[in-house]
Amino acid sequence: MKKIASFTVDHDLLERGMYISRVDGDVITYDIRMKKPNGGDYLSVSAAHTLEHLLATYMRNSAFSGGVIYVGPMGCRTGFYVLLRDDITAEQAISLVREAMAFARDFEGDIPGNTAKECGNYLDHDLAGAKSEAADMCRVLEKWTKINLEYKK
Repeated sequence: MKKIASFTVDHDLLERGMYISRVDGDVITYDIRMKKPNGGDYLSVSAAHTLEHLLATYMRNSAFSGGVIYVGPMGCRTGFYVLLRDDITAEQAISLVREAMAFARDFEGDIPGNTAKECGNYLDHDLAGAKSEAADMCRVLEKWTKINLEYKK
C-alpha cells in the first residue's frame, strides 16, 4: 500500500501551529498542531472531546459555515484536523481557527451537544482543560500568517 500523506511529514521537525496538510480537489485539510509531536505532552481525551464540541460548534455557526467540512481530533492527541472548502482563503482559515480557539478559551456555560441524546460519550468532558489548551493555542497562532502554513522540511 502507498504511504498516506500525513505519514510523510517529518514529525521530528513539526512544531505547534497551523499547517496545510493536504489538498483534495476543492477541500483543504488544515493540521492544527496544538502539541509538539512525541513531546510527552498530549491533549487529554476529555479536553480534546470538549474542544471538538466547541470548535465545531463555532466554525459551523460562523460566516464560513457552508465551507466547513469537518472538525475533529487527531488520534495521536496532538491537535485537530479542520477540513475547509477552497473558497475560504488561507488568511480566512487562519482567522477562523483563531476565532474558534478564542471562543473555546472564553466559553462559559453548558458545553454544546453535551447530553446523552446528542453525544456518544457525554460524561467525558473537561471544560477547564479545553479552555486552557485553547488559550495556549491562541498564543501560538497570534502572529501566524499564510507563510507559516507550509510544513518545515
